[in-house]
Amino acid sequence: MDDNKLVTYLNKYFGYKSFKTGQEEIINALLSKQDVIAVLPTGTGKSLCYQLSGKLMSGVVIIVSPLLSLMQDQVEQLKLHVKDQVVALNSNLSYEDKLYLLNNLGKYKYIYLSPEMLHNEHVLRRLKSLNIALFVVDEVHCISQWGPDFRPDYLELGKIRNYLKNPTTLALTATATNKTISLVRDNLNLAPTTKVIKKSVNRKNIFLSTYKFENTKDKDQKLLFLLNELKGAGLIYFSSKKKADAMAMMISSKTNLKVAAYHAGLSLNDRYIIQQQFLHDKLDVICATSAFGMGINKDNIRYVIHYHMPGDLESYVQEIGRAGRDGKDSIAVLLYEDGDENIQRNLTVNSIPDDGSISYFI
Repeated sequence: MDDNKLVTYLNKYFGYKSFKTGQEEIINALLSKQDVIAVLPTGTGKSLCYQLSGKLMSGVVIIVSPLLSLMQDQVEQLKLHVKDQVVALNSNLSYEDKLYLLNNLGKYKYIYLSPEMLHNEHVLRRLKSLNIALFVVDEVHCISQWGPDFRPDYLELGKIRNYLKNPTTLALTATATNKTISLVRDNLNLAPTTKVIKKSVNRKNIFLSTYKFENTKDKDQKLLFLLNELKGAGLIYFSSKKKADAMAMMISSKTNLKVAAYHAGLSLNDRYIIQQQFLHDKLDVICATSAFGMGINKDNIRYVIHYHMPGDLESYVQEIGRAGRDGKDSIAVLLYEDGDENIQRNLTVNSIPDDGSISYFI
């Protein structure tokens, strides 16, 4: 489509005057019915790529999203632009609501659901009866991961895509190595000629800093110092749920900051409440494990601190990328104490699947 015309639609439907890095290229490819694997840095508007494309395509847009809280957040934001044309089909719905939606799916333009929901035969049959213009897999790097965040149902999406008659597909993530891209392409049964649009993860507005400590006491004191100096909302990442809880309590007692811990040990409802409080500036700081942050749409996070080392470089890029989505200066700080690498080494070893698990999922 003509570039000027596409910008006109962008402004008409979403109020923006220009595209961010990679968006226009992705949208044009989708409108030409090309499958796309898109790797765009956090904060560059990956969701807009399928939202605007969907507006300009005839048919339904299916979005596979891994987190209920993320899904609900995306639905609420999209409603501002498409009103009642968007819905989330997930386990939070009552039986009656779910049945109503399944019987009326044709009324909606954008349908969000979890990969697990696609294992429901009734859901699949209803989706197959629709004219699917676009099949979107968000946070597609989940396909290549094994561990606490592993989602085995992502491995079935290629079969489901085939069942749905291979609609034009967009696979989205903020970070992916060439190996991950290859795994995504194979798992989704995409052609070798699938268009790959990959932009640099470098975010010039995020300053990177590292401090090394000889003991935990010094590390804790430095953390408190940073929290008293840094302004705005912040995330602190931990490799331990117990440590996240303990540090949240310490920060609450020694500063005036409003803080909460977020990890997989909390109920889904508690996690949703904490996320919403943070999104709406009711909390200043979240002490989190890697369970927090995937797709979080908060543009004014000013700092991300790693109390423990991240699991790998991809995780680090994903996590620090949650700072400065508004383009303003932000900072990412890694606090390192001798021996911290052993925590991640042990977590990695403990997450290695046994032969039975591998056989089951393969």
